[in-house]
Amino acid sequence: MHIYFANALFAQADFEFNARLVARLRQALPAVSIYLPQENAAINDKNAYADAKMIAQADTQEVLRADLMLAILDGPVIDAGVASEIGVAYAKGIPVLGLYTDSRRLGATNAQKLAALQTIGENQFHYLNLYTVGLIKLNGDVFASVEALVAEVTRRLTK
Repeated sequence: MHIYFANALFAQADFEFNARLVARLRQALPAVSIYLPQENAAINDKNAYADAKMIAQADTQEVLRADLMLAILDGPVIDAGVASEIGVAYAKGIPVLGLYTDSRRLGATNAQKLAALQTIGENQFHYLNLYTVGLIKLNGDVFASVEALVAEVTRRLTK
């Protein structure tokens, strides 16, 4: 199985999160190959040069080679590159498993939070683009914890 790992990679926090999660997956699933774009220095060494076409071709080639995509959905909005990669995967029938850990998804039964939705500027919940999430759910699923995501990848590998 070949997995494409999609997430923002330019902030140190994202870069380190990606490296830790992929290392965990590689240790738990040694038979799986995982493409982590930040490891592709040909296009992601920001001291060097790669134009838009080079980046698009390299990452699209890896998406199309994948049997499964893992897409991190956290952030103020879904990263634009991740959303594009999800669209390519969907168009080619490649399953996508999303990870959405934002704590603002919690409290759906809290009456005060629900009532606040009626007041402008008091939305207590985080919004994810429904089109992008819909593409994931049409051929995959979204998980709220790393543990659940790893368990699903493991389940898919052993079925």
